[in-house]
Amino acid sequence: MGRGERVRRWLLYAWPSLPFIGIGLATTGSSQPEAWLKPDVPAYALVVAASLTLIIRRYPLLCLTVNGIVVVGYLSLGYPFGPILLTMPAVVLVMAARSPLDQAILTIAGYFAVFLAASWAKRAREQPPGSVGAAMTWHAVGWGAIIALAVVVGVAIRVRREALDTARVDQARAFGSADRLRMAEELHDSLGHGLAVIAMQAGVALHVLDRDTRDARAALEAVRATSKESLTDLRAALESLRGKSTTLLRPAPGLACLDRLADRIRRAGVDLQVQVTPRLPRLPPTVDTIAYQIVHESLTNVLRHVGAAPVRVRIACAEHDSKLLLEVTDTGQTTGDPPVGAGIGSGIKEIAAHAEAAGGALRAWPKRGGGFAVVAWLPL
Repeated sequence: MGRGERVRRWLLYAWPSLPFIGIGLATTGSSQPEAWLKPDVPAYALVVAASLTLIIRRYPLLCLTVNGIVVVGYLSLGYPFGPILLTMPAVVLVMAARSPLDQAILTIAGYFAVFLAASWAKRAREQPPGSVGAAMTWHAVGWGAIIALAVVVGVAIRVRREALDTARVDQARAFGSADRLRMAEELHDSLGHGLAVIAMQAGVALHVLDRDTRDARAALEAVRATSKESLTDLRAALESLRGKSTTLLRPAPGLACLDRLADRIRRAGVDLQVQVTPRLPRLPPTVDTIAYQIVHESLTNVLRHVGAAPVRVRIACAEHDSKLLLEVTDTGQTTGDPPVGAGIGSGIKEIAAHAEAAGGALRAWPKRGGGFAVVAWLPL
């Protein structure tokens, strides 16, 4: 650690002491002319020492104890009441802010009792006997109120800090839960899509196995490639859910991955047409990812519920390039439970929620005469 770094760290710890040192050196001895001793070099040294106890505020009990010893020593020697007493509420506040409440109250009460005893002894030596009682009453009430206020402020600081710590922990847990939910949704999308492609390709292979071994081989190779990719995604997602660092995770896919997705769908036997507006503007990352998710889930639903039916994907800009329009339509009849009707499927609900979160909207409905349509727009 260099010299400059050491100085910076020392100043970081010492800065609360500096105002007390300045005030103490400037004003000690300006009042109480009847004091037993006038301020001298030891008095000013004690003033500085009492102020410097704030440097060890990370150890509140030690800070309070050392300050009490210095202040009581100052008063016992007969030096005048003065700015050294201002360090008392400061160390009391530190104790209340950094210690359990019961421990802080007991320690501060003992500290205050010793201070009152030293003050009584000092006044008894300097003032007529008849005036000590009244003076000490106001002395105790005034400093008692100051110490009590310091305790209240310190406890309020501690409670607020604990509340902020709790809120940060809860927020971290919420972020962790949201992140795990997102990864689970991505895992669902990836595996659902992969299994739908595998099922479609396996059906094609079984259909042509006895007639065309070349097509059957191509379908089985597609099954192998899709299953391998799905297993890689599954392994990466599981590593992430376990909280382990992994290099298997890929960046969130966007429309740049659309060609690869389309090739996979076409290999499954789907007649897919993709129409993308030329010179599509650069999309914000969130919009790019959500747009890909919408097309991905829509095509997966085609594989699950429709089969090898003609599908058309259209991606364009609308309303003076302020919105991105997505359309996925098919002309087939559903072969399983449709994603709408009695209830929209979870995949459609999920991408609709993503679209709404981005400030857009999504609609999905069965077309008259057969087929299904998904239309979404996202703000650019």
